[in-house]
Amino acid sequence: MAEKAQFKIAIDKAMAQCSRREFCCDDIRNKLSLWGIENDDAEKIIGILINENFINESRYATAFVRDKFNYNKWGKVKIAAHLRVKKLPPDIISSALDSIDNKQYTKLLRRLIGAHIRSVKAKNQYDLKAKLLRYGLSKGFESSLLYDILNDIENKWPEGN
Repeated sequence: MAEKAQFKIAIDKAMAQCSRREFCCDDIRNKLSLWGIENDDAEKIIGILINENFINESRYATAFVRDKFNYNKWGKVKIAAHLRVKKLPPDIISSALDSIDNKQYTKLLRRLIGAHIRSVKAKNQYDLKAKLLRYGLSKGFESSLLYDILNDIENKWPEGN
């Protein structure tokens, strides 16, 4: 009888949390484990939450991508890596990443590089380019896009820089 009460409490608690913000199955599984719910019961609870549409991994991935891109200014590589850690399927990750507009994506990277270039101290333009490349990679942007943007910026640098 106590196990049924604990199961019901866990469902109610999980539903309450899922109604406040988006969670993926892995997040809820970890929470249920912390609450002392066994794996079999945790999977039943997750199944109920999915059927009741409290958990929708596609919706979660889209919200995650939007937030990390708009607020944290992360690139697609870093966002995808974090979603893989959450054990989301590759097709959901790629469709969520496709929601990012390519023009906005490039514009954001140009803005980030432009803002960072003013604070970087470099010995020469090769050192500057290397530091900007490392910065862009740390933010999770693709190296090919970074090379294109840095080469474009480099062509606009005055000689002797």
